[in-house]
Amino acid sequence: MQPRASGASASLMTAVVLRRLNALKTLSPAQLQRLAPLGERTEVVAPGAILQSEGGAPIRPSFILSGWACRQRLLRDGRRQIFSLLIPGDALGFHIEPRPLSRISAVALTKVVLASAEPLLGASISSGPHASAANESGAFDEHMRLSTCLEDGLLLDHVVRLGRQTAYERTAHLLLELHWRWSLIGPVDDRRFIMPLTQEVIADFLGLSIVHVNRTLQQLRREGLIEMSGSQVGLLDLAQLTVIADYQPQVLHPTP
Repeated sequence: MQPRASGASASLMTAVVLRRLNALKTLSPAQLQRLAPLGERTEVVAPGAILQSEGGAPIRPSFILSGWACRQRLLRDGRRQIFSLLIPGDALGFHIEPRPLSRISAVALTKVVLASAEPLLGASISSGPHASAANESGAFDEHMRLSTCLEDGLLLDHVVRLGRQTAYERTAHLLLELHWRWSLIGPVDDRRFIMPLTQEVIADFLGLSIVHVNRTLQQLRREGLIEMSGSQVGLLDLAQLTVIADYQPQVLHPTP
């Protein structure tokens, strides 16, 4: 672990996690106080580093302060299927009971800064991944439950995307989903957001070839629906993209 970054950058990174949790359920003053030391223990992970190996020991509970990662599975011939994308504010290693998404490999796609969740869960982390709910602090149980529901909902959307949508629809759906997820952690300036993903990563996520991804993005550009500059994406016609993708954002507060 490395010391927390000093200055405004550390505060901004920590604020991303606070906004993400607050979007799931309003944080109480006591919870905000408990989260205050969040950035005191951080770890910087290089692009391509394995955060968790498939079937290996679960990653210790952490939040992504900055950077992108993914959950994936590799086939013997090197082909890859990405199951989920992890962006700033997302949590890792919080599942008390084993779940499929918590057992597959997680890999950093860019440089990632992780914050230890020990200030949130306290000493109960040391009891290991199979600790019962009774041993947890309980202060953030509902937030983690809602976060798990959100992950499951996004995975179901991904199944439909891969199974029934065309490349054109899949790409539009992904862009809308990422735009919505960014809106949970901060204002989306002029319908623009950061997407530091190579076309190879997009292809592995959407089950397409790199050539097909390139053609589809070019088509969306020609039609005036999106614009891209480096890692920045602008959605120029949200209404039309929503129709194309049949997109519906996740419900953040599902009924128990």
